[in-house]
Order: sequence, then structure tokens, then C-alpha cells
Amino acid sequence: MTIADTATNTTPRGTNRQQAARDHLWMHFAKHSPLIEGGSVPTIVRGEGHHVFDDSGRRYIDGLSGLFVAQVGHGRAELAEAARKQAEKLAFFPLWSYAHEPAIDLAERLAVYAPGDLNRVFFTTGGGEAVESAFKLAKQYHKLTGNPGKYKVISRALAYHGTPQGALAITSLPGMKTPFEPLVPGTFRVPNTNHYRGPEQFADDDEAFGLWAAERVREAIEFEGPESVAAVFMEPVQNAGGCFTPPPGYFQRVREICDEHNVLMVSDEVICAFGRIGSMFACEDFGYTPDIITCAKGMTSGYSPIGAMIASDRLFEPFSKGDTTFLHGYTFGGHPVSAAVAMANLDIMEREGLNQRVKDNGPAFKATLSKLNDLPIVGDVRGTGYFYGIELVKDKKTKETFNEAESEHLLAGFLSHALFDAGLYCRADDRGDPVIQLAPPLTIGQPQFDEIEQILRGVLTEAWARL
Repeated sequence: MTIADTATNTTPRGTNRQQAARDHLWMHFAKHSPLIEGGSVPTIVRGEGHHVFDDSGRRYIDGLSGLFVAQVGHGRAELAEAARKQAEKLAFFPLWSYAHEPAIDLAERLAVYAPGDLNRVFFTTGGGEAVESAFKLAKQYHKLTGNPGKYKVISRALAYHGTPQGALAITSLPGMKTPFEPLVPGTFRVPNTNHYRGPEQFADDDEAFGLWAAERVREAIEFEGPESVAAVFMEPVQNAGGCFTPPPGYFQRVREICDEHNVLMVSDEVICAFGRIGSMFACEDFGYTPDIITCAKGMTSGYSPIGAMIASDRLFEPFSKGDTTFLHGYTFGGHPVSAAVAMANLDIMEREGLNQRVKDNGPAFKATLSKLNDLPIVGDVRGTGYFYGIELVKDKKTKETFNEAESEHLLAGFLSHALFDAGLYCRADDRGDPVIQLAPPLTIGQPQFDEIEQILRGVLTEAWARL
């Protein structure tokens, strides 16, 4: 597609596309008043490698992989061809007591990648549905194994686990939950692993902070009563709030606590799986084996939607007998075209060594972004692999953050647009303290790290001058 192909900017009905967007498009997590009042919405028309292009031909670095999705980058003809071939052969068939070859092949491959005895793959349409599935499985498993009172779930402060009613109940962002309450009951919060905002006594002791944070999980389970707690849901690196990495020993202690109290440990890897941190599953990067992994996004690099809940043999065992059934499913879960695309995507990742590329280059990416610490507005640069958050502050010495109005003015009013105008698509996020999030395609290297840092430096310098 050339720029000339999109120059008319009209729909097939002849309507100006911006006007059609004003009249008909309901965007996700979006404030529509600026568009309704005559503004315009950025319209992306194509992608190539680690760049995307808008309808005026401008090029942007995709610093967020779309939405933590495009591991292998944009414009991979091999993945489009895999979709075409599968659609011609078998475009659709459900997994409701039937199977098809792409789902069987992909299930086997994911089981081989997964640690321990996580050998049972339940396909969904995306990440939120995978979390929803894990929530339901945890409750039914405990009922089937003689613990019907175990229904409560523990997650961490500020964590995001999806938008379906169950997954949203596990999510720990009050602003996202309030409009839809009452939600599924029985979900509780513990502190996250944001060391930058953690208790002052642990400022210089990562391991002590990790133990302290893990013990809050034990405390919550025992306070609610172990006989009532079904599962703990945690991301390997927590997304919302800005890339909170686990302190040394944290997940190992959480694993011990879950085992002590017969509580399932769910590793929500919708973002972190498939090389984002390094390994195919990030729990291996941090040395723990959960009972369930939820995943999606990078499995196909976004070329077709799919998700999965991967459960241990132990959790599947009660369903292997008699007429016991997990009465749950999705019409498009494990879609044959999506499964075929996932297989081709994973082929690319293996062939090009992208997992090792992240492990090799992740420290350089962090070192490059850490140069921004010399700016007065940058309080913390944190993350690992190809997944980073940059927290913004009013005062570096006191760590004073921005109030709600200031944050809205800084992030929505300036930074999001200024970064995009400077050629970088990323996320300026106010779920918690204001942060800029970066999760580029796994194909980039030092030249792109430098380019991203320079764009951020220029825009953040201007942002500070405007305060």
C-alpha cells in the first residue's frame, strides 16, 4: 500500500473517514469528546518491522508492540500466508468435544515450552478470557477435590488482569471497576513489588523487601482463612503502575506459601510470555513453577487473536474421570486460523533466536533508558527484558508525584500527543503514579534503543519546562 492509496481517506461508502469515526466508531478505553467535537483520531494504515505508518504517511517507532503484542514486528508475509493457507483448508471449527490439527499441534508446543507438569492447554480468544478461565477452573477444581469453600482470590495492588466480570474483579484498579460494580465477590489485594514506592526500611535491601511483600500474601490468606482462598493471581512483571519487577526470592516464597495453604498460584503472562522478558514463559526467567499460566498477545504477534490457559496435570486430573466436565468455552477459542498463525509465529521466534536476543540485549536497553535518570522529571526507570516503565515525578529528592489534575494535564494533555508527534508510539499511563511504558518488538537493537531514548529525552525536557 502506498501513500497515494490512502490519500482519499474515504470509506467504501464515500464518507470522510474521520467523520465516519466520529459518527460510528466506539474506541476502547477512549475519551470520545475531543473527536465528537471535531477533533481527529490518529489512523494507522500499515506496519513494517518496528514501525507503523499513519494515513498521512508519517512513520512512528512502535514502542509498545501495538499493545504488548507484536513480538516479531509488523508486515511478516509468512504469517499472513499461514493464515491464508489454513483458512482455505479449514477456516473454522469449534473445540467443543471436537479437535482440529492446528489446535492439537499448538497445544503440544505450548506444553513443551511450559515448565513442570503444565501440560493441559485450554484455548481462549484472548488474555482476559484466559484469566476468566483460570478463575473458574480454580473454583471448580477445589470443589471437585473436597474444598468447596475455596472461592476467594488474591491479587496485587494496581494489577490489571482483564475486563470480563471475573477478571475485572481480580483487577486492582478502582477507577476501572467502579462503573461495573457489583462485581464477582471474594477478591482481595496485597501490596505489589514497587520497590521505588516501597517501605523506606527496605530501600537498600531487595531481598528483605521481597520477603516482606511475599509475607503479605501469607497474611492475607490466613486473615481470610486458608479454607476459603482458591488462588493467587500475579504477573511475573506487573504491568499497571509501570513494570514492577519481582525482588529476589519473592516468587519462591509465594510458591511456598501457596503450597502450605493449598492455594493455586496463577502466573498471568498475557503480557510477559513469548519472549517479552526473555523465555517463552517468564516464570522461568524468575525461577518459579505456577499451577496455571494465562497467556495471549505475543503468541501470534497480533496477526490473529488467541489466548490460552495452561494448567498442570494435577488440576486436570479430576476432569479425566467419569462425566466430570469443565462447563466453559468460547466459540472462537483455539480458532484454527489463529492456531496456525501462532505456530508460524513461534517458528519465526525460534528461527531468529528472538528469546535469546531479548536476554542478550535487555540489559543494554535498560542502560540506555537509564540515561534519562539525569532529567529532573524522571524518578525511576524499571523493568527487564524488552518491558520498561519510566516513572515521572515533581521532585526527585522527595519522590513527590503529580496530583490527579496535574497528571491528566501532563499525560493526556501533553505527553501522549507530543511523543506521538515526535515519532514514538508508546503509553503514557496514569493507572497509579504517572509512567511511560515501553515494550517494543523483540527484533530491535541498540540503534533503536538510542533513537527511543533521544525522543523521550526531548519530549520529557519540554514537559518539565511546561510545568
